[in-house]
Amino acid sequence: MDNRMNGAEAMVRMLEAQGVRHIFGLCGDTTLPFYDAMLRLDHQITHVLTRDERCATYMADGYSRVTGRVGVAEGPSGGGATYILPGLIEASESSYAVLGITTDISVASYGKYPLTEVDQKALMAPLTKWNTVISRADHIPRMVRAAFRAMTTGRSGAAHIGLPYDVQYDPVDAADIWADPVTASYPAYPQSPAPGAAQAAVEAILSAKNPLIVCGGGVVIAQAWEELDRLATRLDIPVATSISGQGSLAETHPNCLGVVGSNGGTDETWEMMEAADLVVFMGCRAGSTTTARWEAPKPGTRIVHFDNDPMVMNANYRTEVAVVGDLRLALAEVNAALDARAQGADTFGGAAAVAEKKTRKFEAFEVLARSDQAPIRPERVIRALMNTLPEDATVVSDPGTSCPYFSAYYQLPRPGRHFITNRAHGALGYSLSAALGAWYGRPASKTVALMGDGSLGFTVGELETVCRSRAPITYVVFSNATFGWIKASQFADKDARYYNVDFNRTDNAAIAAAYGVKSWRVEDPAELERVLAEAIAHDGPTLVDVITQPLEESNAPVRRWMG
Repeated sequence: MDNRMNGAEAMVRMLEAQGVRHIFGLCGDTTLPFYDAMLRLDHQITHVLTRDERCATYMADGYSRVTGRVGVAEGPSGGGATYILPGLIEASESSYAVLGITTDISVASYGKYPLTEVDQKALMAPLTKWNTVISRADHIPRMVRAAFRAMTTGRSGAAHIGLPYDVQYDPVDAADIWADPVTASYPAYPQSPAPGAAQAAVEAILSAKNPLIVCGGGVVIAQAWEELDRLATRLDIPVATSISGQGSLAETHPNCLGVVGSNGGTDETWEMMEAADLVVFMGCRAGSTTTARWEAPKPGTRIVHFDNDPMVMNANYRTEVAVVGDLRLALAEVNAALDARAQGADTFGGAAAVAEKKTRKFEAFEVLARSDQAPIRPERVIRALMNTLPEDATVVSDPGTSCPYFSAYYQLPRPGRHFITNRAHGALGYSLSAALGAWYGRPASKTVALMGDGSLGFTVGELETVCRSRAPITYVVFSNATFGWIKASQFADKDARYYNVDFNRTDNAAIAAAYGVKSWRVEDPAELERVLAEAIAHDGPTLVDVITQPLEESNAPVRRWMG
């Protein structure tokens, strides 16, 4: 390695040293030195050219979720910087490590009204956990190391680095190109809870009559599912999840109740939330969706809270025991405390209670899932996916029509991050791109993306990126020619006074075919499962456009529509 290199080369070498193997991004004028360095240097990074900076960040997000490594997205100044914002705030609020790199105008031209000037540091500050615009080339190595430390330690999140054009040409000492390998993945440097905290949580749980564990995404991020399984099984305690917490246990596990709350929860699962005399939140912030806008737990319900972020403690509920630390380490301490007590199983009767709730929930579901009604019921699509997808599939959903049905009724057969959706900010258009990032991160897993036709319209151009990548992703579009979530809300909340929510029906299969995607349009429910099986088996990108029942006519598992 030469003793001197320029700033663009130093950025490439620092990303490589930090273990980055994929970058998703889009070229621009201010990116020229960085792209030239990517071209000329011998490195191990694959750059994926995208059609939109927003989608590049969604790809980095999906990549990060399935790998537990930092996802990296890059884009140019001006419009590129503003387009990259949605993905950064989603990753940060969902606690996933994503680095956004935006090249910038030259430092020398600041304040002289150059094209694409924007205060990138101010722009990114409220959206990220850590953020800087580099002012000197010799700062690049230490700033990259700082960004990776910030993203991967404590509550993981997004970071942003601005890289000005002239800084990319300035010299950097090659001796400063080194990285901390621990911060290549997360959680990095996990911390155990304070002495006695886990023991206090055990005492509280064992003193309850009807406890319920409610898991958020933190359990999956910490890879704490084995310790959780051990705890749930030995105490026979029921375990519910938020949508982000799906995968904390396999949903076929006898103690796994499934999703609770206002989106993806059902009356049957909510009964257990209301009946609990002690709720154990694990890696869950107890926000508006999981608690149905704090409808339950009710005041007076005892609360035990496990999280690696002390800021969530006592934020929404008065907490009896707070266990602050890495979820996997904290649950290991809980299990060690139970080992010392020789605590056995059959303590709370959770599996029997869960079985009764699930039996009633799925009896109602099966009636609708077998319906031959056309347009096709969303429940029938979920049943067809359950019958055709392999156990290790990775499913990505937009937050619209498909998400509540999948979260309520699909039974994930394995723990871990096998279901991805952007629950923090709910931007449409996420799943088409995030699925490609997830495939790059876990190429051996069959990747399937679910979305409404409204969502497809946001980012349909990335189908070209998918075809260029030769990614065998299957896209399933719930087509109802409306922004269904809003129309259903107008039905429920505004006495069916519909305003500006419908759009023209589009032949989405024909659009996909024009990009090079093998595609089908399905209107007959009898054809659905056969077509899905064929699409999933195909060795290349596929899209199935399913003409589905609109949400306002359905029985969607969304609490405020069902009352």
